[in-house]
Amino acid sequence: MTPQPRATHARRVAKKKTTAKPISLDSARSFVAEVKLPRPKRARDAAAAPIPIVDQIFDTAKNQAAVVGSEVVSFVSGVTAERRDAIVNSSLLAQLVAKQKVSDPDRIYDWYDAYFDVLTNIGWVIQDKSFAVYHENSQNFEAHKAILAVATTLLGAAPTALALVTSALKALESMNENSPWITVFSRESQNAKTARFQISLAEQDAAGQFFVSLMAFGLEAKSSITQVLFFKAKANDATLRHYAGRVTINTNVLDGISDAIKAKLSAHAGDYIKALPDLA
Repeated sequence: MTPQPRATHARRVAKKKTTAKPISLDSARSFVAEVKLPRPKRARDAAAAPIPIVDQIFDTAKNQAAVVGSEVVSFVSGVTAERRDAIVNSSLLAQLVAKQKVSDPDRIYDWYDAYFDVLTNIGWVIQDKSFAVYHENSQNFEAHKAILAVATTLLGAAPTALALVTSALKALESMNENSPWITVFSRESQNAKTARFQISLAEQDAAGQFFVSLMAFGLEAKSSITQVLFFKAKANDATLRHYAGRVTINTNVLDGISDAIKAKLSAHAGDYIKALPDLA
């Protein structure tokens, strides 16, 4: 799945450009305390210890990735284990709150409105939430090629980051469809003829700036969608919309509420978060 240069012509849809509202540590704490999550997938004994979150397996020195519900998130070496844990938990919190607010899987962009709203309330600085239509120039649509085309536009100036996203997709492609990673991702991302999913990458630049490259996708097809990352169809039988942007993080806010988010997710994390084998 080597990324190939590809011309795309996009027109903007679902324009959501807004002025970022100020978020403080206190407002973020209140937001996390008050948001509602769906019921856990499995009943838990109140006296039992919560399922551990995967922070124990994150390693600052390694390139790593994880499946977090409908998101594949990768980390460039140098991002601390604590920040990896915070990013994973932020993603899961946003997804679960969006799932609670928008239960209809066909309302893809209402779901994304709720998803982005959570992130902006916990320290993610997202200026522009526009989705653009991806236009395939050949007769056939292949989801992983479209993803890599979007990633190349966003990450092309950072070949190491682009290679890491490619490696994460290759790792998923090589897995059996019944593997726990694929099972979680498919369950949370696709439904009949629609799908929504996210690909993200967290890194820290030479100046110490911590940021996330985030790509969010909405897919609508005329046929049933299976293995959404590698879904294939005739070009005129599938419509893909995408958001792609580099998101800065208010680390004072996110670091200050990371424990509260983790506690909020204690009954859910084991059913949604699966760390992938280490990436080269």
